Amino acid sequence: MRNYDYLELLPLREARRTRGSMHDTTAEQFTGAIPDHYDRALGPVIFADYAADIARRAVASSPARVLETAAGTGIVTRHLRDLLPVESKLTATDLNEAMLDIARAKFGPEEQVTFTAADATELPFSDGTFDVVVCQYGVMFFSEKPRSYREVRRVLTRNGRYVFNVWDSHAHNAFGRLAHETAARLYPEDSPPFFQVPFGYRDIDAIKESLTDAGFADIKALGRARQ
Repeated sequence: MRNYDYLELLPLREARRTRGSMHDTTAEQFTGAIPDHYDRALGPVIFADYAADIARRAVASSPARVLETAAGTGIVTRHLRDLLPVESKLTATDLNEAMLDIARAKFGPEEQVTFTAADATELPFSDGTFDVVVCQYGVMFFSEKPRSYREVRRVLTRNGRYVFNVWDSHAHNAFGRLAHETAARLYPEDSPPFFQVPFGYRDIDAIKESLTDAGFADIKALGRARQ
């Protein structure tokens, strides 16, 4: 499997700001027993290794205040809290309360982790609140990606960092391709798009352009293959 990690460093200018709302239907579908299955089954197989990697990148600058968006069931959140200094504050957000309930259960009250249901395109935080913002495999699902970048830039400190990753194409991710092809064979008249969306946001130049428009600079894109 291969993905691209995007580390957005040293924002040099203020981002343009817009307001509005996003209704993420994908998040709303993850209810009932799905969040628990997602955490116990998909988490260790697909997300755990990348979670450890992105957490290490995020904490490299020893940030005092960290925000995670699209935190889901807290897979990355747990790694972040384990690696951050004790005095650092960590805030984890997701649009889906059921996913956040799973995440909350992984932490004790003394660990300084705050969980907040929030829309990544309209973050409920003041300007310049965080030193680092982290998002693992969430950006692809945001319906207003440029707006989500502007919101991240707004809540970051002047020299804050945005660290996020996205999947490469099906050509480099056999598990996604096989799942998509299998579902298409089983349901040829109504093939679920779930395994198309995560692997469809991979145009590096277009992503960099959106980030630049949002006010980011010194943008680095790194490819990583899972061993």
